[in-house]
Amino acid sequence: MTEARPDPDALLAQMRSDEARARRGRLRIYFGASAGVGKTWSMLAAAQRERAAGRDVLIGVVETHGRSETAALLAGLARLPLRDIAYRGRTLAEFDLDAALARKPAVLLVDELAHSNAPGSRHAKRWQDVQELLAAGIEVWSALNVQHLESLNGTVGAITGVRVHETVPDTVLDEADEVVLVDVTPDELTARLAAGKVYLPQQAERAAQNFFRKGNLIALREIALRRTAEHVEDDVRGWRVEQSGPNGDGGPQAWNTSGAILACVGPHEGAAQTVRTAARLAGQLNVRWHAAYVETPSLQRLPAAQRDRILAVLKLAEELGAATAVLTGADVAQALTAQAQRLNCATLVVGRAAPVAGWRRWWPSASLSRELARLEPALDIVETARSESSRHLGRTLLGATRDVVGSDGIPDVADRPQSRWTGYMWAAAMGVAVTLIATPLSGVLEQVNIVMLFLLGVVGIAMRFGRGPAALAALLNVAAFDFFFVSPRFSFAVGDVQYLVTFIVMLGVGLLVGQLTAGLRFAAGVSTSRERRAQSLFELTRELSAALESAQVVELGAAAVQGHFGGQARVLVTDANDRLVMPTSPPSGFDASVADWAFRQGQPAGLATATLAAQPWHYVPLKAPMRVRGVLALAPAQPRWLLIPEQAQQLDTLARQIAIALERVHYVEVAQQAVVEMESERLRNTLLGAISHDVRTPLTALIGLAESLQTASPDTHREVTRAIVAQARALHALVNNLLDMARLESGMAGGTVNLRRDWQSVEEVVGAAIRSAQPALGTMTVKTALPVDLPLVDFDAVLIERVLVNLLENAAKYGAAPVVLSAHATRDTLVLAVRDHGPGLPPALHGREQLLFDKFTRGEPESATPGVGLGLAICKAIAGAHGGTIQAANAEGGGAEFTLVLPRRAPPEALEAPA
Repeated sequence: MTEARPDPDALLAQMRSDEARARRGRLRIYFGASAGVGKTWSMLAAAQRERAAGRDVLIGVVETHGRSETAALLAGLARLPLRDIAYRGRTLAEFDLDAALARKPAVLLVDELAHSNAPGSRHAKRWQDVQELLAAGIEVWSALNVQHLESLNGTVGAITGVRVHETVPDTVLDEADEVVLVDVTPDELTARLAAGKVYLPQQAERAAQNFFRKGNLIALREIALRRTAEHVEDDVRGWRVEQSGPNGDGGPQAWNTSGAILACVGPHEGAAQTVRTAARLAGQLNVRWHAAYVETPSLQRLPAAQRDRILAVLKLAEELGAATAVLTGADVAQALTAQAQRLNCATLVVGRAAPVAGWRRWWPSASLSRELARLEPALDIVETARSESSRHLGRTLLGATRDVVGSDGIPDVADRPQSRWTGYMWAAAMGVAVTLIATPLSGVLEQVNIVMLFLLGVVGIAMRFGRGPAALAALLNVAAFDFFFVSPRFSFAVGDVQYLVTFIVMLGVGLLVGQLTAGLRFAAGVSTSRERRAQSLFELTRELSAALESAQVVELGAAAVQGHFGGQARVLVTDANDRLVMPTSPPSGFDASVADWAFRQGQPAGLATATLAAQPWHYVPLKAPMRVRGVLALAPAQPRWLLIPEQAQQLDTLARQIAIALERVHYVEVAQQAVVEMESERLRNTLLGAISHDVRTPLTALIGLAESLQTASPDTHREVTRAIVAQARALHALVNNLLDMARLESGMAGGTVNLRRDWQSVEEVVGAAIRSAQPALGTMTVKTALPVDLPLVDFDAVLIERVLVNLLENAAKYGAAPVVLSAHATRDTLVLAVRDHGPGLPPALHGREQLLFDKFTRGEPESATPGVGLGLAICKAIAGAHGGTIQAANAEGGGAEFTLVLPRRAPPEALEAPA
C-alpha cells in the first residue's frame, strides 16, 4: 500500500495559519450566565497564580463593583493607570490602549469585554481594543456575560424582560483560544445576592425582583452551558481535523450539515431579531449563513429613517458573520427562493408577520412564509418571534446623515416631502392640460381617441414620478372625461350605462399602465446602477493593466474611486522602508494616524466602520495577495453608500484591483532590477575575462622586455625600447577604450552626452584620424576618397576622430590592404565609410551584422587577434550621441565596409575667422 501524499495546498494553509496564530496573542474569556457568578474573581485568582509562577501580569482595567473578596485579589498585581477623557463636562476614566501596547506585558487583564468606550476613543467598543491587543501579540484575559452576546441579545431580553445595548459579536467568543465557564447554581447565586456579594443592598433588592428571579437564572444558565459546549465542540472538531490530516490515522473527516441558512431581512422593525436568530441557528448547526434584503418598487420609496434601520440590520448581520446582499425584484418570495437556490441554502429564517387588525383581516392575503413554501416546498422555513423594536440601530453608524439614496445606490426623490407632492401636483396639472387640449377636439375626435389622450398622460406621469402620482392621474382623468366629455356634459351623471364600463376599463388600464411603467422605471434604474458599477470596475481593470509605474496606479485608482463614489479619494502607497507615505498637503478632514492604523492593522477604519466612526474619511487597506500595499482613503459624496452591501463590495473590489496592480508593478520593478543585476554581472564577468587576457599579454611582454634590458647589450636597447613602447601603447589604447565606454554609457544613462560640437572640416578630421591610427596600421596603405566640395559639418571633432581611428584599427586587425576611407555629403547627411579588402565579415554574422556593435562582442570569439570588443561599441555610442547611425556589411568585390551616417544642417553663410 502506498502512503498518501499530503496536499501541498493544505500544508501551506496550515503553515500560514500556524504562523498567524504564533504572531497573534491568545484570548481567554471567563464566561458566565450573569453578573455575580465570580468571573472577575476567577480571573484575578488565575492572575495571582501566574504572577507567582513568574509571568509578567498587568491589570489593564478591572471592575470589582465594590466586592471585597474580588478587591482583595488585586494585591500585588501591577495596574495600568486609566486614561481620563472629558465628555460633556465630566471626566471619564477609560482603559489606556496606547499605554498597554507600549508596555506589552505577557498577560493583560481587560475586564468587561462588552463595555462601550467613551466618545473620542479610538474604538467604540472595548472588544475592539482587545482585538488590537491580540494583533500586537499580547495575551488578554477578559470576562463576558451571556446576555452580552449579540445573537442571544433578543433571546435573553425576551426571557428576563431586560434588553442590554452593550453587545459583543459572537465571532469574538468563537475565536477565543480559551473559554473558562464560571458557573454557580441559581440558589447559590440568589444567596450571594441576598448577602450583598453581588450588588449593594438597594440594588440587590430590585435585581431579585426583576432580573435575578430563579426561572430567569435557570434559563440563562442553560444558555451559557450550551454556548460553552458549542465552543468546546468546535475545539474538539478542530483538533480532530488537525490529527486526521492526509496522513492521519483517522483519514479525512466529513461533517454532515443541514445546509446553509438564509436570513430574510424585511423592512419591519423586528428584522434585527431575525438576523440574531439566524446567527444563533448557524452557530448551533455549524453552517455558513447569509442575509438578504429584497427591494421592490414600493420599498424603494421608504423614508430615510426606515432605510437607515434596514442598512443597520444588514451591517449587524455582517458583524455576526453573514454574507449580505440587496436584491431587487417585484416579488419578494421569488427573489428569496432564487437566492436560496443560488447559495444552496436549505433553511430560510423569516420574521413573523404582524397581526392584521380591522377590516384588513378579511382581505385575502398570503404571508411570506406561505409564499416561500408554495414556491419551494423543499425549503425549511423558520419563523422568528416578534420582539421589541431595536430603534437604536437606525443611526448607529452614520448618525444624523440625511443623504437620500436608494438601497441600490439609486437616488430616490420620493424620500423628500416636496418631491413627493411635486409628483401629485404634476398629475393634477397633466389632467387639466389634457382636458384643455381635448376640449376643442371633442367635435373632431371620437371619444375613444380622447380616452387615448388621457391614457398617454398617465403613462408620462408614471414614467416621471412613479406609481402614486400615476394612480391619482388615472382617477382625475376618469373624472375629467366623465365631467367634460360624456353626455350630459358638465355633470357627473351618466346618460348611458355603458359608459360605466368605459370608466372602469379606463381606470383599470390607467392603473395597470402606471404600475407597469413604474416597475419598468424602477428596473431601469437598478440596471443603470449595476451597469455603472460594472463599467467603472471594467475601466479601472483595463487602465491598470497598462500601468507600469506606481504613480500611474495611484492616479488611476484614485480617479476611478472618486468617479464612482464622488467626493475625494486618495491612494497612499509605501516607501522603500515599507512605511506609508502621507500626502504633502492633506485634504480637509484627512487623519494620517487613522490611515496608518488601517495600514498596520490591515482593517478598515473611519467612516461607516466600528473604528473611529466619527471620522469623515473611510480608510481601506490595499490588501494584495502577498501583503498590504497601501491605503485607499475616501470621503464619499454620499456617506450612506458605504452601508449598502453592493456599494461596500464595489469599494472592496476596487481596492483589491488597485492593490493587485501595485503588487504587479512592484514585482515588475523587482524583475527589471534583477535583469539589470544579471546583465551587470554578465558584463563584469565578460570584462574580467577580456582584461585577464588582453591586459595580461602586454603586461607580461613589458615585464619580459624590462628584464631583458638588464642583461642586453647596448646595441639591442633600441629594439627592446621600441617593443616596450608598442606594448605600452596597446595597453593604453585598451584602457582608453574602457574609460571612453564607461563615460559614454554614464552620459547616455543620465540622458545627456557632453558633446563639443562645432563646424568642422571633414578633411582635417580624416587626416588626424589616419595619423593617430598609424601605429596600428603600420605599413598598410590607406587611400582616401574625399570630394573637393565637402561642406563644413557640425560635430564633435575629437569623438568623430575616435570613431575613424577605431574603424581603421579594426581594418588593420581583421582586413587587408588597401584600406579606403571615403566620404560624401547629401542634403541632410554626411556619410563616412571605411572599407578593407580582407576576408570580410564572418558568415555566422550574416543578417545579424549589428551584433558587432554590442559591447564585448567580436567577429571571431576564439580569434588569436587581441581585443576586447569595445572599439565598435564605442563607435555606435558616439554615432548615437550625434543622432546618427553606423552599419557594417560585406563590400562588393570582397572585404568589409563600415558606414557612419551623421545628420547635417546647412552651415551659416559666414563663419567667424579664428582670432
